[in-house]
Amino acid sequence: MNKLIAWRIANISERNFMYILSLIIGLASGIAALILKNLIHLVSEKLTHMLEVGGVSYLYLIYPLIGIFLTVLFVKYFIKDDIGHGISKILYAISQKSSRLKPHNTYSSIIASSLTIGLGGSVGAEAPIVLTGASIGSNLARMFKLNYKYVTLMVGCGTAGAVAGIFNAPIAGIVFTLEVIMIDLTMAYLIPLLISSISATVLSWFFMGEGVLLHFANVTPFQIHNIWYYILLGIFVGLLGLFFTHGTMFLEKQFSSIKNWMVRLLIGGIIIGILVFLFPPLRGEGYTSIISIFNGNGTDLFSNSLFAGLKDNKYIILLMLTGILLFKVVAMAATTASGGIGGIFAPTLFMGTVAGYFMAKVLNTFYNIGLPEDNFSLAGMAGMMTAVMHAPLTGIFLTAEITGGYDLFVPLLVTSTVAYVTIMRFEPHSIYTKQLAQRGQLITHNKDKAALRLMDVKQLIETDFEILTPDALLKDLVNAISRSSRNLFPVVDNEGNLRGMVKLSDIRGIIFETELYETVRIKDLMYMPEHFISPSDSMEKVAEKFETSGRYNLAVIENGKYLGFISRAVAFSKYRKTLEHFSND
Repeated sequence: MNKLIAWRIANISERNFMYILSLIIGLASGIAALILKNLIHLVSEKLTHMLEVGGVSYLYLIYPLIGIFLTVLFVKYFIKDDIGHGISKILYAISQKSSRLKPHNTYSSIIASSLTIGLGGSVGAEAPIVLTGASIGSNLARMFKLNYKYVTLMVGCGTAGAVAGIFNAPIAGIVFTLEVIMIDLTMAYLIPLLISSISATVLSWFFMGEGVLLHFANVTPFQIHNIWYYILLGIFVGLLGLFFTHGTMFLEKQFSSIKNWMVRLLIGGIIIGILVFLFPPLRGEGYTSIISIFNGNGTDLFSNSLFAGLKDNKYIILLMLTGILLFKVVAMAATTASGGIGGIFAPTLFMGTVAGYFMAKVLNTFYNIGLPEDNFSLAGMAGMMTAVMHAPLTGIFLTAEITGGYDLFVPLLVTSTVAYVTIMRFEPHSIYTKQLAQRGQLITHNKDKAALRLMDVKQLIETDFEILTPDALLKDLVNAISRSSRNLFPVVDNEGNLRGMVKLSDIRGIIFETELYETVRIKDLMYMPEHFISPSDSMEKVAEKFETSGRYNLAVIENGKYLGFISRAVAFSKYRKTLEHFSND
């Protein structure tokens, strides 16, 4: 491998190598997306042919529990690592682990999520496949000994390829990566993202054609007089996104308080089974239901439920749609919190589609307005993605791409913008970033934090200070001053403990009084600094201490032992160089 790396450095420029590697990662991510889609389809098909067609099946009650149980066994005894919450795990890796993702992430999420989703877990496959693509990028980049900046870029390439491959939506793959995952946008970053996204899309088209998750070629033309209803829809899905985010986090917190994993699994599996039995559209990713709504067959959502005989009653349909919107969050949170593996991408699309359909249905039922239900379903999808992920461009472009055109660009833009403004009034962080931001562990989209995170406190410690002992005399200090270019003098005992320090400006008035040289001791002149640094402190904390203390030099102490000083000037100089390197194209 070292010989290969040496050959690459000698024969291929860094920029060209990024292009080649992004192509490989795009193809690998596209293949991973194909494998996962087909695995889920295989498991689901083997299951659904056993269910009663057109009737109620009590197997809905047990299958989700079996799927989560198998997933938990696979993760607990084979992987032995947490692989849930894929997008948040990528953000955490970028923020805290120099973009390092474990090798097993290249396959573990595919297997685990196919068991969870194929057997009825109410989650999506996008987060697992994005984690897979990002892990492929991370591990390949580290295999070729690339630095943090390029490892992060390859993580982004894997993300873009995964989203593009699973939806056949190259622009959405790039936009999602830039809005949700990436730190910076430059032309040097954009070209590799384009290569990965396009290569994954071409691969997906080659093997699947239009048989991807979502593809709709026909939509009702947009009419300008309906613009006010799209604004109203944006407010509705913005508030629904707030419910989605806070409801999910609340329920997951409640599940996490159950320490016994078997009890947690049983409770979650039973809840999902009951909800899927009562509301079959909650089963799995929900794309079948989305397609039914777009094709004008929204009432078919309840064909295999206890309410099948009432699906022609428009008021019952509205009541059932309300139940779906409320309980989808419960089913999704119960799936992931009890041990299932999956993401919130598909549930977000599902809820957005149902929300748009529900609103159009309400207005048409009670006011006979004649709103196009397919248009509102698509706009609701874009708005819900915007609200939950705080990614308006992703919502707009993904929805536009899967419709086969941009005929609905204006309503998508209006709905997404209003949804974003609405949720930002109440929640500044997306569901992916909220917990990381609360812990101060999020640096994506924040170049300052990224540069600080890349700096090592221990490398900034300066040790060229003249050290004095507490019993030293004033004459020893004068001699130290003559040898040093510093204006600070640490006072350290025989065990290496910092006892205080002497500042040149404080003793300037007595250093020429020679009669004091033999009588005044350092312990009479020193003071103990109020502010100091531990070598384990983060650079964010160091910067905060410089700001709050107003000091230009801070002592570094570990377990009472003196190690040296960190100066504001050196720290700032290092920060500038790191920022320049981080942003260098």
